[in-house]
Amino acid sequence: MPVLPELDLERYRLHAEVCKVLTDPKRLMLIDALRSGEHTVGELAEEIGVALPNASQHLAVLRGAGLVEGRRVSTTVVYRLAEPGIIEACDVIHRIVGRRMAARAVAAGPMVGVAATRLLTTVIYEGAGRVKAAGGSMGSSGMPPGPWPQHQGRVSSDQSSIR
Repeated sequence: MPVLPELDLERYRLHAEVCKVLTDPKRLMLIDALRSGEHTVGELAEEIGVALPNASQHLAVLRGAGLVEGRRVSTTVVYRLAEPGIIEACDVIHRIVGRRMAARAVAAGPMVGVAATRLLTTVIYEGAGRVKAAGGSMGSSGMPPGPWPQHQGRVSSDQSSIR
């Protein structure tokens, strides 16, 4: 059995570290929220519907992994993506998940199939994030507002484990 060179092993180890950081849904939501540019921790907490200390903890993990960075503006810290390419990686996974969710919904029956059709028209995107299926909403730039669902309002206690 061939042995991987030390450099390849290190590359896979670092790859696994980044993927480990992305296993929390709230961290994925933070990355999605930062796709539009810089935000304060308060803005991010409100956008994804979590308490400020919780958003801070997740941002610290993302910062430790080198995926986000913060800069101080007076007494406030403003966060942004340190590795904007992570959006593309997340978008690829999001499209895969969207297709799987739609397929499961169609298999579940006609009532759920309507939801699957709606999901397909708003979630499936081509390479640059353009809506592939008819019926998806487009932003003023001619691009969709983002391939991930917008996170509005607080997460209720019974949904906190899935967000």
